[in-house]
Amino acid sequence: MVATDPQADATAVPPSSPGLLGQLIRFALIGGFCALVDLGTYSLLRALGMDATPWVDIARAISFVVGTTTAFFLNRRFTFAGGRRGGGAQVGGFVLLYAVTFFVAVGMNRWMLHLLPESAWKATLGWVISQATATVINFVMLKWVVFREHPVKEN
Repeated sequence: MVATDPQADATAVPPSSPGLLGQLIRFALIGGFCALVDLGTYSLLRALGMDATPWVDIARAISFVVGTTTAFFLNRRFTFAGGRRGGGAQVGGFVLLYAVTFFVAVGMNRWMLHLLPESAWKATLGWVISQATATVINFVMLKWVVFREHPVKEN
């Protein structure tokens, strides 16, 4: 059924937020999926020859962008109700946040590759540490800044 009354659309209640626990669960599930996309991209690029400096940093940067873009659209749709009502400012806030976490993730990965002892898991462990650091920053900033829910004003 299609609503023909323009007033009906104006009084429609926007979808509510799933609450903090629901957001954390959704964020974790989406984040887990996007982390697999990120790690898969990173591993593939390294397997294709981007395993030495500076190429490993470029591979990490590319994988971050692929995983992050996927995460933005999925979190905007399924995790944060405020994401469904945002506009250009929201996209700008997202770009700024992810520019910062991009440098955090790539820098942390580089630091871990320098600090961790040689092992078969060194690159993967460095990626995990860099990803975990970026994930904490992202949840806090997405929830309370980028996808912030504004209180509904009653007339």
